Amino acid sequence: MPTLCGVVFSSLIGCRCPIDSFGLGRGKTGQLLFPHNLHYDIAKARKRNKNFQLKAGFWDSIKSSFTKNSTTQVIESPSTLQEEEEPLPEEFVLIEKTEADGAIEQIIFSSGGDVDVYDLQSLCDKVGWPRRPLTKLAAALQNSYMVATLHSVRKAPGLEGNEQKKLIGMARATSDHAFNATIWDVLVDPSYQGQGLGKALVEKLIRALLQRDIGNITLFADSQVIEFYRNLGFEPDPEGIKGMFWYPKY
Repeated sequence: MPTLCGVVFSSLIGCRCPIDSFGLGRGKTGQLLFPHNLHYDIAKARKRNKNFQLKAGFWDSIKSSFTKNSTTQVIESPSTLQEEEEPLPEEFVLIEKTEADGAIEQIIFSSGGDVDVYDLQSLCDKVGWPRRPLTKLAAALQNSYMVATLHSVRKAPGLEGNEQKKLIGMARATSDHAFNATIWDVLVDPSYQGQGLGKALVEKLIRALLQRDIGNITLFADSQVIEFYRNLGFEPDPEGIKGMFWYPKY
């Protein structure tokens, strides 16, 4: 099975093998990763969450992908929402650029879980995931604690109200709504990879989880993308913790 953005054992598509949505390679086993600077009980997590900071220059690294085009403008992330029990979903323009024909393309991040199952199936096709029943895709989305998306919205010049919108990225998390969350199914349209969007998607999802006081965040990473997640603050097997899996014997 092709590997797709570093998140494995995908319950979204019913896979047992590691998936890396950036197409960075295949693997037969996944590695459980934890964010360092986070303990595994909520009291300690609350105390240390303030130490979990995005890498300095993160937005600069995204800007650098576009600065070669002088018509490109990067929209800064809005300030973090005030901490509350259940923050409202976020939606904002992550990147905006002007194309050669004058059309404006915006990359919009949302944590509101607005995903059309047919659009998701099409995105899975683009990154090489096998098709699964749409009813299961819909159930996986509905039962997720949080679904984060990236949409491309293209506005042609002189055509007000005539926008082209397409799903170009998604990640989701399951949770017990109290202590723990696991990130699954991170994928980015291949034509939009290499621009820092996968990194932005995961970091914004982590921020949204921390706002909900979820202090223990884990994911499963293919071996080829462990360094990608290390750079986001994850570490494999902290304090000797090991991921273990049970599969039915067929």
